[in-house]
Amino acid sequence: MSLQLYNDTAFKCSQLITQHYSTSFTLGIRTLERKFHMPIYAVYGFVRYADEIVDTFHDFNKKELLDNFKKDTYKAIQDGISLNPILNSFQLVVRQYEIEHELIEAFLKSMEMDLYFNEYNEGGYEEYIYGSAEVVGLMCLRVFCEGDKEMFERLKEPARRLGAAFQKVNFLRDIKSDYFERGRIYFPGVNFTAFNGDAKAAIEQDIQNDFDAAYEGIIRLPKGAKWGVYLAYVYYVTLFNKIKSLPASQVMQARVRVPDNQKFAILIQTYFKHKLNFM
Repeated sequence: MSLQLYNDTAFKCSQLITQHYSTSFTLGIRTLERKFHMPIYAVYGFVRYADEIVDTFHDFNKKELLDNFKKDTYKAIQDGISLNPILNSFQLVVRQYEIEHELIEAFLKSMEMDLYFNEYNEGGYEEYIYGSAEVVGLMCLRVFCEGDKEMFERLKEPARRLGAAFQKVNFLRDIKSDYFERGRIYFPGVNFTAFNGDAKAAIEQDIQNDFDAAYEGIIRLPKGAKWGVYLAYVYYVTLFNKIKSLPASQVMQARVRVPDNQKFAILIQTYFKHKLNFM
């Protein structure tokens, strides 16, 4: 009972992290079937903490913090326990759903890339997108498939494309802070000192292709996962469409958001589409 209490508390910590850092993902997780809530909170808590190390802790030795986090992650998975509640909940999910270590390694490598790279070529960009976003989609898919290996293989590519679409939309939304505050250029070959409509349109077409491929997988997800993932998809498509409607100069100047009342409307809209099987 004592160990179960500790594990339950660890999952609650991951839930708290998600709620404090992302209202959008929290809303999406709440619309999943209850059995998926804590495992997905655990995945989000893990990736959120790693991302905070490289993006936020500027007054500390970020490489040392990330190295320690990586070492502690693998030790937690090996030992089956960690005194870090975020890592403890994550290792429980990794072990239960057989999440491949390759996915974890790719994710942590992308986080490390943020410590050293400020500008990406095509190969580096693809590697970063895979590690920072696509593998997170695959981790979540492992949870949703609950050991069904055939389903996982069928939905693997759409899950990767959805993760890629989300990350690329984030890059477009955060151009101002990434470029001017962190000195990062994720999109290869783009000159942000002369960012124009043509460059923006090319990026947007690439994102649209990812969204189109991702949707084909969403409609084939297990029922308990479909609404939550579809909700996140519609939210990001809405954000993407707002960005598309703006000139390149305005995207460079301000961070585009979806207001809370519109998020609520998306929640209601997707609920009825899901219930009526109109997705």
